[in-house]
Amino acid sequence: MARALSKMGFCSRSEAFALVRSGRVRLNRTLVRNPEVPVRLGRDRIEVEGKVVEGAEKVYWMLHKPRSLVTTTNDEQGRETVYTRLPKGLPWMSPVGRLDKASEGLLLFTNDTAWAARVTAPGSHLEKTYHVQIGSIAADDLLLALERGVTVDRGEVLRAKRAQRIREGEKNSWLEIVLEEGKNRQIRRMLEAQGAEVLRLVRVAIGSVTLGHLAPGQWRELSESEHQALEAIRDRETKAPRRPQSHRRPQNRNPRRS
Repeated sequence: MARALSKMGFCSRSEAFALVRSGRVRLNRTLVRNPEVPVRLGRDRIEVEGKVVEGAEKVYWMLHKPRSLVTTTNDEQGRETVYTRLPKGLPWMSPVGRLDKASEGLLLFTNDTAWAARVTAPGSHLEKTYHVQIGSIAADDLLLALERGVTVDRGEVLRAKRAQRIREGEKNSWLEIVLEEGKNRQIRRMLEAQGAEVLRLVRVAIGSVTLGHLAPGQWRELSESEHQALEAIRDRETKAPRRPQSHRRPQNRNPRRS
């Protein structure tokens, strides 16, 4: 039941569990309290608080997440969440992947849980591009280490698909780091293991969908072409994970100041 409500875009899985257990959901006019009850989508009648649940229209949005916001629906510590920046009146949506509190940039949202699962699947090899400011001048050895692999806690090896300098100041550098499979705090952990202090971390692209000129805190709907591009890249990269690096950004590109 909880899974069905989530798939229909009505609410998150955790919210659906709470609704069912509180006795506010009926299946084929029968009250249910077990969130694991199986549902035949398209055939069974689901009601929440007396209203029939219909499949919500699928929506796909992006947000330029500012620093200090947490990527969660509700925060037990009372911190401001990314949902405070989304427009009112939209169907329920969940983030497609996450950015930690100190990170910024492109964050996707959708109520299409199947699409989100395909986009975030490890086997998709979908590239995520980050611009990272560190508090030192990036040596060639650092970039090489990021691409070859950095050993972190308990012997885990993390690596970037690509790492390059895009700007240098007197005491800091901006790097562009591309990941295929992002693990928890992966970039921060890799750089910290190399003795590099992360000053800012901004996700600027997911596949071919870019942050562009969207200002921090602003949001917009994905275009149909952007939505389809993520599907196309995901399909292509699943078949050929090591696709040619023909779209590598030029070395001198850097929209952010040191």
